[in-house]
Amino acid sequence: MLFGAITGGMLALLALGFTLIYGVADVVNMAHGALYMLGAYTFWALTSSAGMPFEPIQLDLRLALILAVVFVGIVGSIVYRLIIHPVIDDMVAALVVTVGLGLIVQELIINRFGSYRWPIASFIPGFTTILGVKVTYPRLMAFLFSLALFAGLWIFITKTKIGTAMRAVAQDREVAMLMGINTERLCMLTMALSSSLAGLAGILITASTTGMAFPQMWMEPLYMSFAIVILGGLGSIKGTLIGAFIVAYAGETFVRLAPEVGFLRGAVALAVMVLVLIVRPKGLFGKRIELEE
Repeated sequence: MLFGAITGGMLALLALGFTLIYGVADVVNMAHGALYMLGAYTFWALTSSAGMPFEPIQLDLRLALILAVVFVGIVGSIVYRLIIHPVIDDMVAALVVTVGLGLIVQELIINRFGSYRWPIASFIPGFTTILGVKVTYPRLMAFLFSLALFAGLWIFITKTKIGTAMRAVAQDREVAMLMGINTERLCMLTMALSSSLAGLAGILITASTTGMAFPQMWMEPLYMSFAIVILGGLGSIKGTLIGAFIVAYAGETFVRLAPEVGFLRGAVALAVMVLVLIVRPKGLFGKRIELEE
């Protein structure tokens, strides 16, 4: 039970940025996994000396975390302005170009760093015991971060002026423009925030699970994020949180019942998504972000 809860928290952190950009800008960002990977690689480049093709910077881990998250956020805002914005009114076109962007990022990383697996530094090595279950400190840290970010984002969206503007844009972009809201700038800000969350997830989850950065690492986070937000309802923050825990517990149950095929855990997430969509085509909470109070 405890391990499933911690896994659910990490999955929620993974999918939070994905649902945020859809809820506000109506963009299915299939480059989310690439931004996740970029966060892990940037953190590695700032902290590691193993096999680096250039002189490492080797910053303090906390400073490196902040710089990596900010960097990915800046990259995300540039991607929105140059690549997504021109096709934002065509959901299919936006989906296609973001998939292509993910593949381009993968090839650029292979060209620069090779296809090797590079170790990600752990913030707090070791483990603790909770209710008789051993939990590593990196996993616990990722779980606590996810809960704090969900609470912070909820307060930000419902209690601040920018959050109110985001909900207005999500509800009706044209009316928001008539009210004087700079929708382009707001969507770019949302993309920066979404990308920063993806980068943070890439660092924390990689450090607490595989501990390695490699060029294909973006694919599993992408389809897991997609499954979670579809399951919970596109654009629903509450649905993302609940969907993440459903997927986590379904995966843990599957592994316990059939450990010999535990590698199919990811397929379980997709299967749960399909089953829910058969009953509820819009997901568990199929409503847009602006309607949530």
